[in-house]
Amino acid sequence: MPTHSSSRRILSVATAGVIAALYVVLTYPFAQFAYGPIQFRLAEIMVVLAILTPAAIPGLTVGCLLANLMNPSGLGLVDVVFGSLATLIAAVLTRRIAVRASRLPQTPRDLLSLIPPVLVNALIVGTYLPFLLTQGPVTIPAVLISIAYLAASETLVVYLLGFPFLTVLRRTGVQKIWEERQ
Repeated sequence: MPTHSSSRRILSVATAGVIAALYVVLTYPFAQFAYGPIQFRLAEIMVVLAILTPAAIPGLTVGCLLANLMNPSGLGLVDVVFGSLATLIAAVLTRRIAVRASRLPQTPRDLLSLIPPVLVNALIVGTYLPFLLTQGPVTIPAVLISIAYLAASETLVVYLLGFPFLTVLRRTGVQKIWEERQ
């Protein structure tokens, strides 16, 4: 018979696996919008899950890694490694802010917690993308424009789609699955 600790670990691993799979499923079919200088990666709505459960951190990271490996435009190892690293950093920071800002009311805490996916992805991915997508020399203005495009598109996905998704999850009580077992 599994102990409470092993049940919690099993739930965590299963949750991470489901999140990783969903990340790929929500990225790959929309590849024409998910990769490139302006990225509307639908899977990024799931960054809100890092607010609800630490299992989202490995789930989002592995999902991003797999999605970047399957990138039809083949941006290569740089995108696989640094895109996944950006997701890992953003998820960890999202979780930390959500936990440490627990005294704030829920909505401001959530809005604050969702800043890292926007900033981290914009800075990391926005910096290397011009080097992968441009032939010839890359200029500082090109990198700054790339960062701005990534910040804008990530903001739209995270706040216009992800935040309402988080609200729905809370209203349905889904977060209680993880709260009771953490």
